Amino acid sequence: MNRIYELRCNGKHWLGTVPLFNPKTGMPIADPPGQGNGYWIGAPSAIYDDETRRFYIYCRLRKPRGEGRGYECRIYESEDGITLNQIWKATKQDLNTESMERAALVKTPGGIYRLYMSYVDPADGRWRIDLLEAESPSKFDIHKRTKILCAADIGVEGVKDPYILIVGGKYYMFLSYAPPAPNADHETRKAMHATFDVYNTGITKSCTGLAVSLDGVNFSWIGDVLSPGDSGWDKYATRISSIVYAPPVFTAFYDGIPDVKDNYEEKTGLAISFDLVHFERLTPGGPILTSPNSPGTLRYIEVVPHEDKFYYFYEFARPDGSHDLRVSIV
Repeated sequence: MNRIYELRCNGKHWLGTVPLFNPKTGMPIADPPGQGNGYWIGAPSAIYDDETRRFYIYCRLRKPRGEGRGYECRIYESEDGITLNQIWKATKQDLNTESMERAALVKTPGGIYRLYMSYVDPADGRWRIDLLEAESPSKFDIHKRTKILCAADIGVEGVKDPYILIVGGKYYMFLSYAPPAPNADHETRKAMHATFDVYNTGITKSCTGLAVSLDGVNFSWIGDVLSPGDSGWDKYATRISSIVYAPPVFTAFYDGIPDVKDNYEEKTGLAISFDLVHFERLTPGGPILTSPNSPGTLRYIEVVPHEDKFYYFYEFARPDGSHDLRVSIV
């Protein structure tokens, strides 16, 4: 058993706890493409490959609206999780899309690398998820992708930001979905996608849903697993970004905000589950991890256990309003 889990009991009644980090001591590992609001690098997805003895870290770059939005995504390799070497990239022009967002990078039990990408579907202006496969993270071909999930497939207004967990050979895909707006008329439905980002309209909310698969390609929609409530700091968004299994529970880090005006500036909360279907919030009173810089953004946490440490990769607000990519090692 991994030592990090053996230490959980240690003569105390502390079962399934996950160590957190101090956001003030995180190390910047990649800079945004500019200074000020709307210039971001982040939305990471990361793995450690025991065969190559490398970390592989996906991220996307973004500029403000009108200047490019999510215009490029990259994959870096790293020996220590800190020093990065770029080995792959794709652009919004490759996808003929308005914007790209987070992806889920995984290595299958069979040794194949997969990248589940989210981007705005040029056909209907709604977010969708596609799959790339390769024998190495440097060899993904953006022009050879397979549709995994479109919003219309499950009757919602958008699907994005996938996070993949493989448990016992079964694929669990957690994703941000935008439910249909209740009693929406034609003009309201039209407005939802006029800006190619339903999550930034306030017409609907950002919830976490679950789809499952036995092969990682053909997914069945299970439904909602974590939705915003009617009040609180996370009443507009509850987006699961990563999950850690510390027996006997799964601990989920999720991004939350109270209102659409805070969109893109999420903070981090915690939830737990025993079955990956039913989640209970642990942080109803407020976020547990934030940036000390206004507006406090700390989002898209990706946790990678390696040896006796946890590597936390995340997007972090700088004093000038831009977001950089950081790592904290616990």
